[in-house]
Amino acid sequence: MFWFKNVMIYRLTTPLTLESAEFEQQLEQTKYTPCQQSDMSKFGWSSPLVTSELLHFSQGKQFLVVAHKEDKLLPAPVIKKETDSRIEIFEQKEQRKARKIEKQSIKDDVIAMLLPRAFSKHQSTAIWLDLDNQLVYVDSASSKRAEDALSLLRKTLGSLPVVPISFAQQPSEAMTAWLAKGHTPHWLNLLEEAELKSFDTESIIRCKRQDLESEEIALHLSAGKLVTKLALDWDSHFSFVLNEDATLTRVKFADEIREKNEDILKEDIAQRFDADFLLMTEELRLFTEKLTEELGGIKERL
Repeated sequence: MFWFKNVMIYRLTTPLTLESAEFEQQLEQTKYTPCQQSDMSKFGWSSPLVTSELLHFSQGKQFLVVAHKEDKLLPAPVIKKETDSRIEIFEQKEQRKARKIEKQSIKDDVIAMLLPRAFSKHQSTAIWLDLDNQLVYVDSASSKRAEDALSLLRKTLGSLPVVPISFAQQPSEAMTAWLAKGHTPHWLNLLEEAELKSFDTESIIRCKRQDLESEEIALHLSAGKLVTKLALDWDSHFSFVLNEDATLTRVKFADEIREKNEDILKEDIAQRFDADFLLMTEELRLFTEKLTEELGGIKERL
């Protein structure tokens, strides 16, 4: 079981229901297959559970899918060097300058020649669909990577009407108030890392191993800077960095949480996966409820 290390939350704007059998058939249509010699990249669904060939994992109305992307790594300088060399040979042979279309053709031939020897970079992005609450969670710190995975899911399902979750109060306003007033919500502990930004001058202050309740930080806040990132700890649950767009990065679940299922034999991979998934999703669902309440509720987009 891979525990989410980052959390981007999206809200479904139109109710979504899924049936396992039909969903599996849809996922099969966009299943990941390894790159062949002539492929630059491949993108599709792979099995969340290593002991199962199913392309999704489910518990009731909770579904987990994993988008798998493979990219061939061809360094640009290598391509350029070989292409330039071949263009030079072509021009000497033809006794003229190569045309633009000829240069592109030579470059394409070089890429085709190098592809079979290229290394592959693999990237997996997990998506958890909480259909009880009509929310979608993506394990990514990159908006583009999350959007790519959601686009694949949209292609698979035919439609996926989601928007990034937003709240009545902006996270940056709440985080700034927490530091300015000298206390966080009772269920959160302040750690020693933050980012403060002035939107007038575009100046940025990044703090690490810093007492955030110090006079120095107070001066920055009184000068009008807003807190755009804040490291926090939800005691005995997980630590994380809360960002101004309500995303969570560097999520680290507490040992007390991860060890709850230690009594399950490691050999029983499926049972452990099932138990860990239930544990992780319950933690993130409860956190979302508490954060939503703290920020005045979910803001409906027009």
